[in-house]
Amino acid sequence: MKQVVQAPGHEIKAQELQRAFDAFNQVSLALTQSYQGLQGRVESLTAELAVANGELRRQYEETEALSERLSLLLKALPAGVVVLDSAARVSEANPAASEMFAQAMIGESWPALAQARLVATEAPDEWQLGARRLAIAESPLDSAGGRILLIHDVTAAHTLKAELERNQRLVAMGEMAASLAHQLRTPLATALLYSANLAQPGLAETARLRFADKTSAQLKRLERLIQEVLLFARGESIGRDSTPARQLLAEAAQTVEPLFVEKGIAFRIVGGSAETVVTGSRKALVGALVNLLENALQACLTAGEVSTAATDRAEVTLGADLVAGQLRIAVRDTGAGIAPEIQARVFEPFFTTSGQGTGLGLAIALGVVRAHGGAMTVHSVPGEGSEFVIMLPVALAIEQAS
Repeated sequence: MKQVVQAPGHEIKAQELQRAFDAFNQVSLALTQSYQGLQGRVESLTAELAVANGELRRQYEETEALSERLSLLLKALPAGVVVLDSAARVSEANPAASEMFAQAMIGESWPALAQARLVATEAPDEWQLGARRLAIAESPLDSAGGRILLIHDVTAAHTLKAELERNQRLVAMGEMAASLAHQLRTPLATALLYSANLAQPGLAETARLRFADKTSAQLKRLERLIQEVLLFARGESIGRDSTPARQLLAEAAQTVEPLFVEKGIAFRIVGGSAETVVTGSRKALVGALVNLLENALQACLTAGEVSTAATDRAEVTLGADLVAGQLRIAVRDTGAGIAPEIQARVFEPFFTTSGQGTGLGLAIALGVVRAHGGAMTVHSVPGEGSEFVIMLPVALAIEQAS
């Protein structure tokens, strides 16, 4: 039997094949393991994606439900809601807003629409639209310049407010009817007495002129009292004049300066808001300032009756300044001051501490200021003087937006 001897080259090839086969097995095992790992990762990601999709679907459904609720809420709101884009065009409007303006608003320019349909009133942020009275509040919506307008129909509230104010005036007049009758009777009786003296035979011309002047003064007093009562009873009608503060102060000063000169009381105008413009009734505002200045003059004269030194230092100032976006008008005197218990009543109709006063001047002035959307306060220290301060609005938001 012959022995087969393999050549060295065949042994080398067999070893290489074995090594290659082993490497192939290792790579196959690694690929199998990697595939299994990848398959497990895919299954994990698929499960996570399913959860994420479920969460997104839930959020989407909640958003849809919220959007539907908000849409229903906007449709049901009695107030108008208007959304403006950065170009001030109406991008959204609820049915209440469209019903108020009686037209489709989407795509319309709000400034043009407001200018064509809205009429400014005496109150800031309130506008007349036909028979309606609207209050409009504006808020920024986004950083791109969008805005949202909330429109309330305040017609009924305004009517009730006007009726309440009228009833309050009538109640005040009814409560003080006896006082009014007394104030009318006194100057009337005096005028009758002087006029009776005019009929005396042989009356000297100088005496006749003196009695005529006194009769005329009492009749003028009666006329002024009746005018103030009527003005208080019906309330002041507020216009739409645009008047610089400088002009208001100048007109009031021109009216009272002769009285101050006659009585020897110093008077001057102070302050630095001359160009600030007030919207409303120029005549009514000037009348209110004149009432305050006459009141200040009387306070100085009353202090002078008590002390000569008070007369020497007596002074009344009228000033205007711009404070926090409002016009502050102050009337200050160095008179006798007002006792604390009286300060709470100075604005009451027919309340007066002067025998010659009607007690309506301050009440009318307060009514005028309130009708212009303002407020009036009094600060006083007995023995040092008093200061009446009027705060009036000087700008309207809707006009700025237009």
